[in-house]
Amino acid sequence: MRVAVVAGPDPGHAFPAIALCLRFLAAGDEPVLFTGPRWFDAALGAGIGVRRLKGLAPRPMDDDADAGQRIHERAAHISTEILPDLSAMLPELVVSDVLTAGGGMAAERLGVPWVELSPHPLYLPSKALPPIGSGLAPGAGLSGRVRDGVLRTMTSRAIRHGRLQREQARESVGLPAADPGPAARLIATLPALEVPRPDWPESAHVIGPLLWEPTDTILDLPAGDGPLVMVAPSTAHTGVAGMVETVLAALDGTGVRVAISMLDTPPADLPPWVGAGLGRQDELLTHASVVVGGGGHGLLAKSLSAGVPIVTVPGGGDQWELANRAARQGSSILVRPLSPDALRAAVQEILTDPRYSAAAAEAAATATALEDPVALCHHTLHPVQT
Repeated sequence: MRVAVVAGPDPGHAFPAIALCLRFLAAGDEPVLFTGPRWFDAALGAGIGVRRLKGLAPRPMDDDADAGQRIHERAAHISTEILPDLSAMLPELVVSDVLTAGGGMAAERLGVPWVELSPHPLYLPSKALPPIGSGLAPGAGLSGRVRDGVLRTMTSRAIRHGRLQREQARESVGLPAADPGPAARLIATLPALEVPRPDWPESAHVIGPLLWEPTDTILDLPAGDGPLVMVAPSTAHTGVAGMVETVLAALDGTGVRVAISMLDTPPADLPPWVGAGLGRQDELLTHASVVVGGGGHGLLAKSLSAGVPIVTVPGGGDQWELANRAARQGSSILVRPLSPDALRAAVQEILTDPRYSAAAAEAAATATALEDPVALCHHTLHPVQT
């Protein structure tokens, strides 16, 4: 099967797309990844075909403060920009990242079936949940249900406006206003991070986290036998600033060792109990007792899959939602606002209370009830007749 996988270059979206491409390769399929050039060498080295995802640069008329315009109007533009390259590869199926909706629009314009990849929990609104992004647990009892209903009413106007923007964007590239949606939705998360809902779409399938390491390098650990704290600053532009500096101030003198995993150049003149640089996070997690990170889904899912509890310091985007879900599940402590005292207290609580590690192990154990994303994609093309 020739399959195009379309995802933006941000690590939280590009990495799961690469991981999915590797699954396709292992099954004998022919994936081609449309993304930013930053990841071309790594993808090519793994045997994945690549194409530049054109149309990502903001245009003069774009308003990035308007999320609806950023997603839908940019998606229509991207669909036009990638259409020639997409058409030339003759795909049988397109997998489009949930934030790179242009991939789905381009597939629809070519008459090719497409599947949506969500590298996080399902974020569609529900008739029984508080609005996604609030971080709230579903309300209990009559008062809780009333609260959730009021909150859904308050956000319904924004949702309707977003749907209108999508309809207009679709019409601008010759598609019908009504969006039929993808043939399937691949929800790449741990079941432990999902919230039960009575209106779960039949097309949505939990496939487990899609994890990929951008390096084969093993980061050297600081000497000593103190507990290892793995720190991974957020790669999202909405992440909290100053995490590394705050961690160093918070944990100095506590007897722990720190390993800072980062894509960028590490700080200079680090103390001997700290190591930093680009290294395989899956290897670091085999040594870590606790993780400190921004609450982005990639790190959160990777940490919990390894059974390691995490201190989340959420920034913008969906990090607040995810951090609260992990805290309710019992595998995380949420720190906001970030301060040395709060961070030190959270790390020390996790290190001394075994309930957090037990909850992380429970979250990892939920990865058994998963569906195979490659089989689902094959089924989309060749449904079994019953």
